[in-house]
This record gives sequence, structure tokens and C-alpha cells, in this order.
Amino acid sequence: MAFPATGRRVLVSGASRGLGRAVALAFAANGDRVAVHYNARGEEARRTLESLPGTGHALAPGDLSDPAQAARVADAAADALGGLDVLVNNAAVNIRHPLAETPYDAWVALWQQHVSVNLLATANLSHLAARRMIDQGTGGRIVNIGSRGAFRGEPDHPAYGATKAAVHALGQSLAVSLAPYGIAVASVAPGFFATERVADRLTGPEGEAIRAQSPFGRVGTAEEIAAAVRWLASPEAEWSSGTILDLNGASHLRG
Repeated sequence: MAFPATGRRVLVSGASRGLGRAVALAFAANGDRVAVHYNARGEEARRTLESLPGTGHALAPGDLSDPAQAARVADAAADALGGLDVLVNNAAVNIRHPLAETPYDAWVALWQQHVSVNLLATANLSHLAARRMIDQGTGGRIVNIGSRGAFRGEPDHPAYGATKAAVHALGQSLAVSLAPYGIAVASVAPGFFATERVADRLTGPEGEAIRAQSPFGRVGTAEEIAAAVRWLASPEAEWSSGTILDLNGASHLRG
């Protein structure tokens, strides 16, 4: 089964800015066509689309926490691109909710939001994309964006850490079940990396402590994470199916 190295049809969820935008750019620079998913940030998503080199890219809007809208996102991407070869599950929420400071009603609502977006939307979009890849008969790639927090704990963001751990486990289960169809599934587990969303933290009082987490004395870049995602989606990375790739600058070492 020959999985192409370029010219592929790629859906990136949560691609309006930040890591999603960097991932979309990395695939487009590789000669792939990209469907840019977004929910609320339409203007930023259009800027992402306009920044992509090459032609044939498209927008795929929708709220992935709603299964019906997730199906429409997959349909829109596949229709615009003529199928799907690669899915990058990047869309996520990460809202602070330390237990001691969070009222119960807010705790329940935030856990439901994190599970709906970070885990169930990833599972549903994976099903929708993988079914197309199976029917196409040419193999495929699914790359999930997990987190270092799944391993070291997230005391201020426990639902984020827990759902990212579940995403890692989901990816490993799908790696086993989808291998007979030539579909490789892997996850990346980034540590802290710079995006617009965390710029104030890096320039504020805690910035020095955040950078000191890594012996390199810095945080990662979205481009570094995107490069790893693109490699995991390559033909050469098939034997890495099932892996969880740490990308944290030696800030957290697993045994």
C-alpha cells in the first residue's frame, strides 16, 4: 500500500491560529492540500488559509463538541479536498480550574467541556476520517496533539491533563485497530511552547520559571511541534504507529 509523501489531503482541527496554524503551514509547504477547521475564530482562520502556500486549500467550520457538526466538518473537508489522507486532531480547550478554588457547578461544567472537546471530538473526528481512509483503500495517518501534562500532572488544569492522557490511550487503541488498513496513528506530547495564547505568561512574572523548566532555558516553538507532526504523518513514520512522542526539551523525562 503506497502512502504518498506529498499531495495529500489533510484536515487540521483547531487551525485558526497557534499550533494548528503552524501545522497547516507545515503540510502546505510540503505540497499537501489542507482543510483549515475552526469554530469561532473565522477571521483568524481565513488569515491562516490565505497564508498557506500552494492551492486547493479550504475552510471547514464547525463546533466539534457537537457530533452532528463534527460530521459536517469531516464532510466539508473531504468534499473540498476530494477525500482525506491525514487527520491532525489539534482542537482543544484548556481552562484553569484548580479544585480548591473552583465551585462544584463550575467544576462539573468545565470537566464536561474538556471531555466534549478534547476527548470525544477527537474520537469522533478520528472515526469520521478513518472510515474515509478505509473506503479509499490507500492508507492514512492520524496524529493527535496530546500533552506533557498527561504524564506529570496538571494541578491547575486537571481536566486538561486527564483528557490528554485519554487522547494518548485512544491513539494507541486506534493504532492497533487501524494498522490492517494501512492507517498509522500516533500522538505528540508537547511541553510548554510559545503561541499567542500564552504570550502574556511568557512575558510576565512567571516567564523565567517557565523557561527554566527545560535545561535549554527556553520554551518550544509551534514550528518545532509542527515539524514532528508532519514527520509522523509521513510514509517513513509508519513503524512509529502507536507512539507518544515527547516534545518538551528534556523538561520531563519518562522512564
